[in-house]
Amino acid sequence: MADFAFRLTHAAWLDSGVYEDVEADKHATGQALAVVVLSSLAAGIGSVRTGGAAGIIWGTVGALAGWFIWAYLTYLIGTRLLPEPTTEATYGELLRTTGFSSAPGLIRILGLIPLLGAIAFFVAAIWMLAAMVIAVRQALDYKSTWRAIGVCLIGWVIQAVILAVVLAVTGGLGGVQQPA
Repeated sequence: MADFAFRLTHAAWLDSGVYEDVEADKHATGQALAVVVLSSLAAGIGSVRTGGAAGIIWGTVGALAGWFIWAYLTYLIGTRLLPEPTTEATYGELLRTTGFSSAPGLIRILGLIPLLGAIAFFVAAIWMLAAMVIAVRQALDYKSTWRAIGVCLIGWVIQAVILAVVLAVTGGLGGVQQPA
């Protein structure tokens, strides 16, 4: 457990060494999953005042699906479309590093505090994006942070389009009633 706590906090501190560590540790995929779930739960709990309890479930499910999709897109874009000569990565490595990039999202639980919610969510979004760039840079063995930013941006746009299509086809959140 101490190893997990160390990785979690150092991933949030944007420690590139931790991202290298989880990239290489094939047994860390479960820990990465736990980070995504905890971050999603923090977001759901932090937004329960505005989104209701259903937001916790839908937020967690959506975050998990988004994690799998974004990690796969990042893997494809980073290894096929924009590789560097030193790029060598597996989908599992991207799952582990991008999972840990969700660590800063734990602060979204502060959304429970009136007037602090929007600030916590904004800060978490920027912080998680920075962590994602570092995770991608380390997993894809990039020398260029700009290339990692490009991979993240392309993947995010594609994921957003996929999400929009899925929501359009399914009619949104499947009939979940939002509070008035």
